[in-house]
Amino acid sequence: MKHDGTIRTNGKAIIETDNLPIKLWLEEDQMEEGALEQARNLANLPFAFKHIAIMPDTHQGYGMPIGAILATKGAIIPNAVGVDIGCGMCSLRTNLEHIETPKLKEIMGIIRKTVPVGFEHHKTRQDEAWMPERKGELPIVEQEYESALYQIGTLGGGNHFIEIQKGSDGYIWIMIHSGSRNIGFTVANHYDGVAKKMNQDAGEDVSQELAYIPETSEYFKLYWNEMNYCLEFALANRKLMMERARSAFTEILPEVEFADFINKPHNFAAEEKHFGEWVIVHRKGATRARKGEWGMIPGSQGTRSFLVKGKGEAQSFESCAHGAGRIMSRTKARKTLDLKEEVKALKDRGILHAIRHRKDLDEAPGSYKDIDEVMANQVDLVDVQIELQPLAVIKG
Repeated sequence: MKHDGTIRTNGKAIIETDNLPIKLWLEEDQMEEGALEQARNLANLPFAFKHIAIMPDTHQGYGMPIGAILATKGAIIPNAVGVDIGCGMCSLRTNLEHIETPKLKEIMGIIRKTVPVGFEHHKTRQDEAWMPERKGELPIVEQEYESALYQIGTLGGGNHFIEIQKGSDGYIWIMIHSGSRNIGFTVANHYDGVAKKMNQDAGEDVSQELAYIPETSEYFKLYWNEMNYCLEFALANRKLMMERARSAFTEILPEVEFADFINKPHNFAAEEKHFGEWVIVHRKGATRARKGEWGMIPGSQGTRSFLVKGKGEAQSFESCAHGAGRIMSRTKARKTLDLKEEVKALKDRGILHAIRHRKDLDEAPGSYKDIDEVMANQVDLVDVQIELQPLAVIKG
């Protein structure tokens, strides 16, 4: 998958065949052709800034690769944030150094009863105190607010998870991965539709998957307000699930204490200063990693996860990977992976896992990249602080 114009600087491949360079934190031949094509589309946007950064967990997304960072001037792209606005992870340390398997099973059972997964919502409205404050014009948020009261504190589907882990620091940790549920999805789709119509009406020659809203439009401020509300809702969603997980631990192990809460989104846009200029940084499946900033990089449900501190690398727009990254599509995983082998591998590691049927294979460890390789490709972006081994997993 080599292209004329590919050079190497400090061990990194840089593709220079487009309007802007594309800087890769993985080998070019490790990148899907579709993801590379999407990266090139980003590099040719007239308002893209400096270069495109591609993280080692990258794979093809919709419009923009997952695991990519795009900086722009004067425009925002809803699809470069993604449909699960504010999706991210949070972690919490317990004071436990060990947990017996029977106790762990009891805790997981309580969590399953109190945290709806997949398409399930709560049967009753949750306490409105968990909801973020509504500020400014929020037409889609207002429309979806009532249903969001039933969705806050729910996991969702796909690769979202609740995981109990043993850290290299000697303590048991809880990690949760989820986003803004239907409210974020609805906001994202609404403004992507607005952007498409605006670009078409203006005769813009832009890929429909990368429709944008110029900052001169009234819709720019509206999307910005609603995106930021969804970021806050996604955090509140994770916090409520973490509260339910805390309650489950406390019910079974009353002596447990908690500390060191960490939160990190990986689908968002933010105004930041890079290379001396203020730009809008779109991170889609990428984690901000400013110098000394804590972050989380999970593996699959059968491999290690990592708590890291950022190094503030300018060339990645102070960003890093958000996980292992898929190595095959969900459909291909269900068709090609061996259910018995995947289950045996998890059982041999003593992990209470979430794979029961062939339909669950899309989240099997075999469908993900090697997390150790991903971490090795970004040693210039983060320092590992704590390694986390999975003990028990709930998947969406």
